[in-house]
Parts: sequence; structure tokens; C-alpha cells
Amino acid sequence: MSKVKLIELKNLPIQLIDGDRGINYPSKSEFTNNGYCVFLNTGNVTKNGFDFSNIEYISAERDLLLRKGKLKYNDIVLTTRGTIGNVGYYNDKLQYKHIRINSGMIIMRCDENQINPYYLYLFLRSEIFKKQVLSQGSGSAQPQLPIGSLKNISFPFANVLTQQKIAKVLSDLDAKTEVNNRINSELEAMAKTLYDYWFVQFDFPDVNGTPYKSSGGKMVWNAALKREIPEGWEDGVLSDIANITMGQSPPGESYNEEGNGMIFYQGCTDFGNRFPTIRKYTTSPTRFAKQGDILLSVRAPVGTLNISKEDCCIGRGLACMNSKNDAITYLFGVMVNLKQTFDRRNASGTTFGSITKDDLFSLPVVIPNAKTVRAFQNLVFPSFEKQNKIELENQELASIRDWLLPMLMNGQVSVRDVAEQLGMVAEDSASYGK
Repeated sequence: MSKVKLIELKNLPIQLIDGDRGINYPSKSEFTNNGYCVFLNTGNVTKNGFDFSNIEYISAERDLLLRKGKLKYNDIVLTTRGTIGNVGYYNDKLQYKHIRINSGMIIMRCDENQINPYYLYLFLRSEIFKKQVLSQGSGSAQPQLPIGSLKNISFPFANVLTQQKIAKVLSDLDAKTEVNNRINSELEAMAKTLYDYWFVQFDFPDVNGTPYKSSGGKMVWNAALKREIPEGWEDGVLSDIANITMGQSPPGESYNEEGNGMIFYQGCTDFGNRFPTIRKYTTSPTRFAKQGDILLSVRAPVGTLNISKEDCCIGRGLACMNSKNDAITYLFGVMVNLKQTFDRRNASGTTFGSITKDDLFSLPVVIPNAKTVRAFQNLVFPSFEKQNKIELENQELASIRDWLLPMLMNGQVSVRDVAEQLGMVAEDSASYGK
């Protein structure tokens, strides 16, 4: 294996490219919800890569007026203001062919004859990079990583063939994670569709197994909900169907990252796709969530959901809940549906900075009959558990990747040894190893 040398980024063939500023910057009226070119904001680059769920566009004509900041395949986008160090890798697997960046981030573009782009992407996600960023970032009220400071970051350089081999081993892990994510997205979409079909459109199976409302099932007007609901169903509030605990932050001096005390989640910054990532502990826990509880963000953005995979302490940015009738899948569907309400209000400009205990407990809900809830639970719970199992596997894959990355980059272990020990069978990721 080629010897690894630490070389500062300024001495390597890596371009650091800003977005357009000043006179060239599009006006607010030029951004649309659809168009030719995606105009990325820092919120579209997360610790897990790009997030295209809420994007803005500019027209092809406006795109032509801009001089720089447009992505090419194998470019890497790094956030340098606010939340420093979020990173996205742009390749031909993504559906968007025209993307530009806003302020607060930069494009990193490699000479691919000397630097493997995915190897650089892996480095930017590593603790090797993050530890250096902590010493390089500015001390202003809004954290920043100036380009001048970024250039002083040391990069573990090896010949490009070695970089490709390292990238291939680790991208196999990422490819398996991507497959798992697609499976979980499909399972989540199926569960949501079924919930909407049963509890929003009211076409749950009737006694004959046919869709209730569409088959003429009796509907009655409910004054509290201001809508018709199936006969025998009731109106209620969230606290009627859920045991809810509001979080409370422990004393700041009790926080630690050494594993002393109880796992502590302050807010949704710790959230992952399904389970939070453990970052902090507290020796003076206050409010508790149990393993399997739904975790809810009660501060902006209100409504974001995760599941607790272990007993933990929750801070003031969270609430936790579990089902009063042992139907976690139904309660989770209710919360996903409520999140859509919060998201719509946020999109319309009525942003929720937080939600109080009284407001959360009194959120209006439809309460179906127990037989229908139990039938839904029995139908959906196996896929709900499968999602949990897949996400646990993803966290294990991420843990293996993060453990291997510094050792491979520092030359402590060889690619061959790692590949043999893993014995992995994963998706072909040859495109990462260009």
C-alpha cells in the first residue's frame, strides 16, 4: 500500500469555488418552485448529503448570467457558514442536471488524475477533517470556515490508485446503505399511503372487506372536527391516544461526550433517518424516553420525528410519546400526518418556533374504533419493525465506515486486509472509483 502523506489542501490540485455574489446574484422574484437550474441553499446540504426536499430554481436565461458556482459531476459541496462541514457529493446518479450554489458553501473540484473525488468526499466526512475544522473556524457569532483557513487543512494524500481502492471499499458500505435507504423509503411510503387510505379517506376494510366510505359506509358529521367521520368513530385530542412527556434539559455542567451517565438528546439536531445519533450524555437526567418511544421535535422545525432505540434523557427541544392502546404504527401515522400540517404552515410563512405542552396535548385527532386500529397495527407492524432493523444495520455500517476511514487514510491497515475481513457483498459502486 502506498505511503500516506499529510499535505495541506492549498498544495493540492483542488479548486475551491464560491457561488456568485453582488450584482450577479438573482433577486427574490427570480426564484421559483420549478425551473431549469436548482439553486442550493445551505439547508439543502446536510450531514447525510444533499436534501432536495425543499429547493428553489432559476430559469435557463438567468443561469446564463451567472459566472461561477455551477456544479459538474464529481464536484463536492461543503458548507462553510452556520453549520460547518455538511457535505454533498454530486454525481450522475442524482436526478438534477443543473445545480448552482448559494453563499455559505463552496464547491471543491479535483484534478481527477491526482485526487479521487470520492476519496476527498470521504475525508470531508471524517473525524480527521472535523477535528481540524474546530481549530480553523472563526470565532464570530455565526460560525464560519473561511477559504483561507480551509486551505490550511491537512489532507492524507496517497497515489490515486490507492485512493481509488480506499474509496471503493468504503463506497461499497455506502452503496449498501443506499440500498437500505431505498427499501426503507418504499416501506415508509407504503405505510403512509395505507394510513391515508384508512384514516384520512376512510376507506379502511369494512365487514365485507371492501373500502368503507367508497362502498357506502355511513358517515356522520362531527362538529368538533368540522368534517364527516365514520359512524362509531370519535373526536379527541393527541393526549387521548398517546402518553406524552415533554423534555427538560439537565444542568449544562452534567453534559459530557465520554459516556458518563445516560444518553442525552437535546433536540432534532441529533436526529437521523429513523434513530438519533448519540453525541452527548448527562449525569443528571431529568425527563426520560423509553426504548421504542416516538421522539418529536417541539422547537423549529416542529414536527420532525425519530424513534428512540434505547432508554434516554430528552431535552427541551423534544417530546416523547408512546401509544395508549399498544398501536405504535397508528400513532406514528398520526404524527406523520400532523407533521404535514406543520410543514404546510411553515411553507405558507406561519413558522412554528415551538409548540407548548398545552398545544401539543390538545392537537385534535380522529379516534377510530379499536377494531380498525388493531387491524392496522397487525398489518403494518411487520414492515415497521423491518424499517427499524434496516436502520440499525445502516448505523452499524456507518460505524464500520467511520472506524475504518482514518486507519485506511493513515495507512494503518491495508485495503486488501479490510476487504477480506469484511467479505462484503454490496452494490457495484465502480462509478465512485473513477
